[in-house]
Amino acid sequence: MNEQNIEQIISALYDMIQDARGLPLGADKCIIEREKALDMLDEVIAQLPVELKQARTIVESRNELIGQARREAETLIRQAQEKAAELVLEENIYKESKRQCQEMVLQTQARLAEVRKASNDYMDDALRRTEEAIEISLEDVRNTRQKFAALVEAQEKRAAATPVEQV
Repeated sequence: MNEQNIEQIISALYDMIQDARGLPLGADKCIIEREKALDMLDEVIAQLPVELKQARTIVESRNELIGQARREAETLIRQAQEKAAELVLEENIYKESKRQCQEMVLQTQARLAEVRKASNDYMDDALRRTEEAIEISLEDVRNTRQKFAALVEAQEKRAAATPVEQV
């Protein structure tokens, strides 16, 4: 089946059921192409996890970004500490190196805080958008179910109102 969004597939399935030929003496029953309907349902099932997979990918991206920032921070701190150890030979140089080391640590901590905030903001936004997409899809499924239930009820009322001819 070609790539369609979930709404189109559900709409096509709804149309297929609505347009299906009725069975003799069974107004609330119809004949549909089983394979086609099952294929459509399989595609709906296959597409739903895509959004969940996207959310997992976003979480993994965020974790990689935080890990990279940590490694970067550790590298910078290690470099600052190595540099400070080399400059210990003279008192003035030692004092200056200590100041620079502290400054680098503060800069690294500030950078880490910025990266963490940016990754958390990105993750929150991505999850919000995913949540909204899932809510829209869920609302569409609920609306389709309500329409389908109303259609079934109308068909049942028509069937009940129509006298059955005796053979």
